[in-house]
Amino acid sequence: MPASADLSVLAPFAGVVVAIPLAGGQPVRAGSPVVVLEAMKMEHEVLAEIDGVVGEPAVSVGDAVEEGQLLLTLTPGKAAEGTATEQLPASEPGGERADVKLVRERHEIGLDAARTEAVARRHEHGRRTARENLAELLDEGSFVEYGPLLFAAQEQRRTREELIARTPADGLVAGLGQVAGRECVAMSYDYTVLAGTQGMRNHLKKDRLFEIAERRRLPVVLFAEGGGGRPGDVDMPIVAGLDCRAFALFASLSGLVPLVGIAAGYCFAGNAALLGCCDVVIATENSSIGMGGPAMIEGGGLGSYHPSEVGPIGVQHENGVVDLRAADEREAVSLAKRYLSYFAGPSAPGTLPDAALLRELIPEQRKRVYDVRRIVHTLFDEDSVLELRDGFGAGMITALARHEGRALGVLANDPAHLGGAIDADSADKAARFLQLCDSFELPILFLCDTPGFMVGPGAEKTATVRHFARLFLAGANLSVPTGTIVLRKGYGLGAQAMAGGGFKVPQFTVAWPTSEFGAMGLEGAVRLGMRRELEAIEDDRERERVFEATVAAAYERGRGVNMAAYGEIDDVIDPADSHRWIATLFEPGSGEWWRQPGKRRPYVDAW
Repeated sequence: MPASADLSVLAPFAGVVVAIPLAGGQPVRAGSPVVVLEAMKMEHEVLAEIDGVVGEPAVSVGDAVEEGQLLLTLTPGKAAEGTATEQLPASEPGGERADVKLVRERHEIGLDAARTEAVARRHEHGRRTARENLAELLDEGSFVEYGPLLFAAQEQRRTREELIARTPADGLVAGLGQVAGRECVAMSYDYTVLAGTQGMRNHLKKDRLFEIAERRRLPVVLFAEGGGGRPGDVDMPIVAGLDCRAFALFASLSGLVPLVGIAAGYCFAGNAALLGCCDVVIATENSSIGMGGPAMIEGGGLGSYHPSEVGPIGVQHENGVVDLRAADEREAVSLAKRYLSYFAGPSAPGTLPDAALLRELIPEQRKRVYDVRRIVHTLFDEDSVLELRDGFGAGMITALARHEGRALGVLANDPAHLGGAIDADSADKAARFLQLCDSFELPILFLCDTPGFMVGPGAEKTATVRHFARLFLAGANLSVPTGTIVLRKGYGLGAQAMAGGGFKVPQFTVAWPTSEFGAMGLEGAVRLGMRRELEAIEDDRERERVFEATVAAAYERGRGVNMAAYGEIDDVIDPADSHRWIATLFEPGSGEWWRQPGKRRPYVDAW
C-alpha cells in the first residue's frame, strides 16, 4: 500500500460503540485507542496501528457494528511531538490506585496494629490475640487468610462502618498455613470480637475450610475460645439455624486427618462441641470448658455461675476431656506443633538411651512397685515421648513416641495404680488411643504389666463389663502392626487385652525375665483352687507356709521362660534387646496420613 494511502480501521468483532476518544483531524500515535467497543459487558479498545491523523468517524457513539465494519480511517504521517501514546489518565508517579487503596485499608482494619484498644485489653489479661497465636503456630509467611473482609451479619442493628471496624473477619481468623513445612488448616475464634461467638458468616467460612481440608487431606488446628452461637446476627432470616453444616463437616474429618483443638479462656456451647470432636484437646490453666456457658445454665433454671466455675482445667483434665494441659497459650501452641509432628512421617533418627539401663528398671522382688514411665522414656528416642490424657485413667499410660525417628503409639499398664489392674476409665482411655493410632497408621507397642481387669461390686457399678470390652473390640480390629512386651505380670483377660485380644494377635509377644503369667493372679488362683485343702490345715503358720509354697510353685511354673518353652509367647528376651523387636513394627510410609487411600476407621471416638 502506498505510504500516503489512508488506512481503514475495521471493527474486530460485533459490538456497540461506547467511545471515540479523538475527533477527526487530530494526530494519534500507534498503539493509542481510536474507538472503544463494548461486547458481552466488556469494553475493548481498538488501537491505531500507525502514527497519523484521524479521519472523520464512520460511526457514532451508541451505534451497533458488525465484525469488519468500517469505523474510521487514518492518514499516515508523523504525530506531533507531545501527542499521548494513550488517552486514558495515568496514575501519578508513585501513587496508589484508589481500588487497591480501598482493598489494602479494608484488610488493615482487621489487623492487630489497627485494633490497639482491643489488643491492649487482651494483653492486660495476660492473653494473646488470635493472630498472635496463629503467627506462632504457623511457619513465618505461610498464612493465607480466607474471609478477612467478612463482618457480622448485623446491618439491621448497626452501621456497616461500625461492623467493619468492630467485627473484622466476623470473629474468626482462618486460612491455610504450614507447620514445619506441612500444610494445614488453622483457625482461631477471636474473643475480642463479640466474645468469640459463632456468627452466621464465620460458620460459612468454617464450612469452606473444612471442605478444603477434606479435599486436600489437611490437618486442622482449631483455637476454640468463645461463647458458642451468636443470637445477634439478624441480617439472615432464620428461626433456629439448626441447618448449620459446620459441625457435620468438621466431625466427618475425624479419622481422615489429624484434628487438634486448643482451649484457652472460656470455651462454651458450639465452640466446645467443635473442641470435643478433635483427636486431641489442649487446654491452658486458665481455661473453662463447658457444653453450656453461664447464660445457658441460668436460662435453664440451673443457677448462676461465674464462667470459671463451669468446667475449669482441674475438672476437665481429671475427667479425661483434656489430653494435654498447658501453662499458657505459648505452651499450648508448642504442644500442638509437637503433636502434629508424630503424624508427618519419619524424622531424623533421635538418640536412644543406653539400652542396658532397661535391665535395672524393674526390681527382682516381684511385688515391688516401679516407675513404668522410666521404662517408656528409656525405650524410645530421647525427648520423644508425649503422654496423652495423663490426668485420667491413671492405670493406663497412652503416649506417642519415636523409635529411631519413626512414630508409634505406646500403651502401658501402670503398676503404681491398682497394681496395673484395668478399670473402666483405663479401658476407655486405651480403646480410644488404639483407634487414634490405627486411623493414622501408627504402629502400637503394648507394655503389659497387669493382674487383669478390675473386679468387685464397686467396679461393676462403673459398667466395667462394657467398658473393658471396648479394649477387645478396638484391639481385634486394628489394621496397623502391633507388638507386646510383657514387663512383669501377664494375667488373664487383662493381659490378653494388652495384646489386642490374645498373645497370638500381635506381630510379636515377648517378655522380659521378670515376667510371670497365669489365667488369673497367682495368689487368687491358689486360694480358689486349694480352698478346701487350706481350710483343712488348722495351724495358721502351716497354712501360710503351704500357701506361700504353692504360690512359689505356681510362679515358677508361670515364669516367662516356661511360657516361651510351650510356645505361648515368642521369646523371653534381655530387656536391652527390646529395640530389635520394636524396629520390626515399622513399614515404609507409615504414619503419614496423606498416603491413606481413605479412612481406615469411620471416625476416632470422642471418648
